[in-house]
Amino acid sequence: MSGTLVLFSGGQDSATCLAWALDRYDHVETLGFDYGQRHRVELEARQVVLERIRSIRGWGERLGEDRVLDLGVLGQISDTALTTDMEIATAASDLPNTFVPGRNLLFLTFAATVAYRRGLKHIVTGVCETDYSGYPDCRDDTIKALQVALNLGMETRLVLETPLMWIDKAQTWAMADDLGGPDLVELIRTETLTCYNGDTATLNAWGRGCGTCPACELRARGYSAWSEG
Repeated sequence: MSGTLVLFSGGQDSATCLAWALDRYDHVETLGFDYGQRHRVELEARQVVLERIRSIRGWGERLGEDRVLDLGVLGQISDTALTTDMEIATAASDLPNTFVPGRNLLFLTFAATVAYRRGLKHIVTGVCETDYSGYPDCRDDTIKALQVALNLGMETRLVLETPLMWIDKAQTWAMADDLGGPDLVELIRTETLTCYNGDTATLNAWGRGCGTCPACELRARGYSAWSEG
């Protein structure tokens, strides 16, 4: 199949999507973003995962160039719990204040620009609306509408792939196990970082993280359901 670009943050979902792409495409490139996130340590985690995932099932031969784009301006205009030091809570909009308005829209637009230049026809992102925090830019309708807009605006035929859209976190763990077996599950468990507080020191049964932020709670519940199921 033709090449693909994976939005890879260094977290559980994007690591699973990276494995999904490596299992399907002959050539896979990765893209990350530095937007002033309070859990910026995820950028270090992604480098470890990228290096170690190469040894699983011969995927190293398929894994190509990696890029990290500086989107610091997003953090500068976002007064959210992911870009400033504030307590995580529910905002007046009934969305968690970890929601960064426009984040995924910008990420995918920049990804489309990179993919266009690199001749990659597929873009893989780990957004999901089954087991998530309610972010509107993670919903299937948003992704479909954005795909139409990008293709019209760039006169191309990019495909936005969302392998996790209709599965929960337990099924995401199961997908990782199916794709890469115990080696991939252990890599995701011990090296990826999903924690909003960027806690890398605490290693739980389900992985690194504070255990109390919404991202950790989702991940922990999913791991428990998968491992005990």
